[in-house]
Amino acid sequence: MANKILDIHELKREFKMGSEIVRALKGVSFTVDAGEFVTIMGSSGSGKTTMLNILGCLDKPTDGQYLLDGVDIKSQSRNELAKLRNTKIGFVFQSYNLLARTSALENVELPLLYNSEIPAKERKDRAIKALESVRLADRLDHLPNQLSGGQQQRVAIARALVNTPVMILADEATGNLDTRTSYEIMALLQELNSQQGKTIVFVTHEPDIAAFSSRTVTLKDGRVVKDTKNENVRSAKEALAALPVDTDY
Repeated sequence: MANKILDIHELKREFKMGSEIVRALKGVSFTVDAGEFVTIMGSSGSGKTTMLNILGCLDKPTDGQYLLDGVDIKSQSRNELAKLRNTKIGFVFQSYNLLARTSALENVELPLLYNSEIPAKERKDRAIKALESVRLADRLDHLPNQLSGGQQQRVAIARALVNTPVMILADEATGNLDTRTSYEIMALLQELNSQQGKTIVFVTHEPDIAAFSSRTVTLKDGRVVKDTKNENVRSAKEALAALPVDTDY
C-alpha cells in the first residue's frame, strides 16, 4: 500500500468576520500518496489559499482531519507545528522569499539553522548539494539581485529541498515568471518528481501549468468539484523545446 503523505477528511474552515461566519472550506476530502505530483486548482474565492495555509501547517481546520505523513495536525501545539513545517514541508513561493543581502548558499542553508544538531560543515555541504540538484553550482556566492527570476526560484526550490522534506508545497511558483522560465521550473519539478521521487503539491490557477502534473484537484466555493488523473501528462521539457527561440516577453 502506498504511503499517504496527505490524508484529508471532511476538512472545514470557518472565519468570523464581524457578525458573519465565512465558510472557506466546506468538507474537503482527498489524499496524496508519496511520489505523486498533484496540482490544486481554483479561482479566487475557491478556498485555495485557506487550503494552502492548512496544508503548510500555518493554520488549523475548524473541523475534520488532516494527517501529514501520519501526524494529526489538529492535535499539535504551535511549536510542534513549527517543527513539522521545518522538517516535513519544503515551501516554494511565488515571490521567492529570499533574503536580499544573503548569498544563494546562505539562503539555502537557512532552514537548517533551526536544527542545532546539524553542524556548520554539514549545513554547507547539504546546501551545496541542493543547489547542484537545481543546476546552480556556479551561483553559490551570488546575491538574489545578481540572479534572474528563474534562478531565484531555483534557489528557493533548493532551499525547499535542503531539509529532505516529505513534501514540496509550491504556491503559484511560476506566477511571476514568463512562459519560458515557467516551463524551465516545471521541467525541474518534473525531474525532481520522476527521478528523485519527490512528492509535490503545486497550487495554481493556470490550466497549462496543471497539465504538467499527474493529477489535478479542483476547488470551487470551498469544495472539491473535480479530482482527476491527468492521462496525458505534458512534458515541460518538450514544451520548452517547442517554444520559439526569439519569443518577446
